Amino acid sequence: MYTINDMPEPVPAGDLQLLADVETATVGHWHLFGFMDNGIRPLLRGRRVVGTAVTLAIPGADSTLLHHAAGLLRPGDILVVDRLGDQRHACWGGGVTIAAKAAGAVAGIVDGPCTDLAEIEESDFPMWSRGLGAITTRLYDIGGGLNLPISCGGVPVLPGDAVLADESGVLVLRRHEVRGIATEALRRQSAGKSREASVRDGAKLGTLTGASAKVLARIDGGPN
Repeated sequence: MYTINDMPEPVPAGDLQLLADVETATVGHWHLFGFMDNGIRPLLRGRRVVGTAVTLAIPGADSTLLHHAAGLLRPGDILVVDRLGDQRHACWGGGVTIAAKAAGAVAGIVDGPCTDLAEIEESDFPMWSRGLGAITTRLYDIGGGLNLPISCGGVPVLPGDAVLADESGVLVLRRHEVRGIATEALRRQSAGKSREASVRDGAKLGTLTGASAKVLARIDGGPN
């Protein structure tokens, strides 16, 4: 009925610290994989979190294993919940929020609806989900899996993956990818700020990016 594996090794703190200054949309300028679909959205505005993925798969109207998993979470964990296709039942509400925050978890991500938005806001606990719902799960004791490969937002998530989530979306990275991708993203963010400063001083965006040269080459007799 239940598959429960060991809690994953946390992502190195230095890697998470580097990733914490990265915007998901910056990575989206060149990296193609690991982005959950945009139906999974933040319930609280203006938040960016990084952490270690703890993965959970629970079926339909049953959240028994979610309640158990909440007691196993550690500081820095992000609980990522695969609802196995169910979009009707809200498995995560105020009680789970309080338990997850008390354990030190930094966020929850649910491939389905949540409930009790006011309590989530009062707890100041960042959540990403497919909106809100009033029909909740129960303790039916059907089964589920903890810390096994799951799918959330169309993305495969492994226990111990690094997770970056902000207002633009959720990005899942394998542990070995974090430092390289974060370093490149920070370089691009720095270059972007310099370009923005130049535009404010009168430079043309298309000139700086090369877009205008491409357009002019076409309209001035370039290849069609």
